[in-house]
Amino acid sequence: MKENIAFIFKDWLISSGFASEYVNLLNMLTLTICLILTSIILNYLAKTIIVSIISRFIKKSTNKLDDILLEKKVFHRLSHFVPALIIYYFSDVVFYDYHQFILPVHKFTYIYMIIAGAIVINAFLKALNEIYNTLTISKNHPIKSYIQVVQIIIYLFVSILILSLLLGKSPVYLITGMGAITAVLLLVFKDPLLGLVGGIQLSSNDMIRIGDWISMPSKNADGIVIEISLITVKVQNFDKSITTIPTYSLISEAFSNWRGMEESEGRRIKRSLNIDMKSIKFLDEQLTQKLSKIKLLSTYLQNKQIEIEKYNKENDIDYSISVNGIKLTNIGTLRVYLNEYIKSNPDIHPDMTLLVRQLQSTDKGIPLEVYAFSKIKSWEEYEDLQADIFDHIMAIIPEFELNVFQNPSGDDFKKLIS
Repeated sequence: MKENIAFIFKDWLISSGFASEYVNLLNMLTLTICLILTSIILNYLAKTIIVSIISRFIKKSTNKLDDILLEKKVFHRLSHFVPALIIYYFSDVVFYDYHQFILPVHKFTYIYMIIAGAIVINAFLKALNEIYNTLTISKNHPIKSYIQVVQIIIYLFVSILILSLLLGKSPVYLITGMGAITAVLLLVFKDPLLGLVGGIQLSSNDMIRIGDWISMPSKNADGIVIEISLITVKVQNFDKSITTIPTYSLISEAFSNWRGMEESEGRRIKRSLNIDMKSIKFLDEQLTQKLSKIKLLSTYLQNKQIEIEKYNKENDIDYSISVNGIKLTNIGTLRVYLNEYIKSNPDIHPDMTLLVRQLQSTDKGIPLEVYAFSKIKSWEEYEDLQADIFDHIMAIIPEFELNVFQNPSGDDFKKLIS
């Protein structure tokens, strides 16, 4: 049947008066043009008509998974097989008189179909990743890195098949010979291999998830993880810039994952300010009376005064020397006040650690640290709460006749000179 097409057209050329030595060539060229045009037309029909029909059925479907297959053009790319099959099937007709061209054309169509198959599989894998990302589990266990490994294997396999066709060798022959170039492949695919190892460790140890807030100062990264792939992890920083981190770096270098804080009941406040040691002193009667008017301190000072007077009286303390007996200090009273003040804040978690403590003194004074947990976890509101607390602390410190330590500035020197 196919051969009849070649003979019919050749007979028509001869009957039309064409020279016999040119008939075979004209016949081949004409049929080649017809075959190419037919392939283009059928490819167009497959893309426009068949794919459009499939699209209508998919859009009517309530299942959203097939919509992703359509979006990733899986069906659209299947149309590439149509021209390849047409050329392969009719090549022996077109080159009936030139048999030497049939094998190269067949190899070309094989290669084209192999590449088209790889493209279809690649589109399907991308669609599979999108479908998986619709599941809840995808946030904790992304599979993009594994899909990229499968894609690399497919590309290698496709390359071997194409080489085997071009060289006329069995794929098994090429695969057995790959041992000689293993070292080269290891160098070429060093980053993907390290990324694969890193991705497996990140996933198996649940070290990082999409949506996690991570900080990695060595890579200038401080933001939300938006993508985990085979080679890189993308972090959108809070200034909206995007930092790309090699996956293996998250295994070999230190980084902070704030997921634990976000999943806990509170976010830690741990900040200190330095008190000038020269301003620390015992409470005298005047300062005691002044501080007793503070609501959060009145009960404490009243009870403490009774306790101190009782102790000093029982131990016959000589008040002429200031170090004798028990006395309150302005910094100790400040710590009590701050503890009560922070405890009374409704945004501070009452069931988690709350401390106002002194740290090791330095040449910059005595650090007075607030250690507590905020119920608020969102960054902006958390920073507002923390700032409000320390605004208040800095404002009330003079009431305790204490000074905040601060290195002298130019204005301080001007005052001394003047």
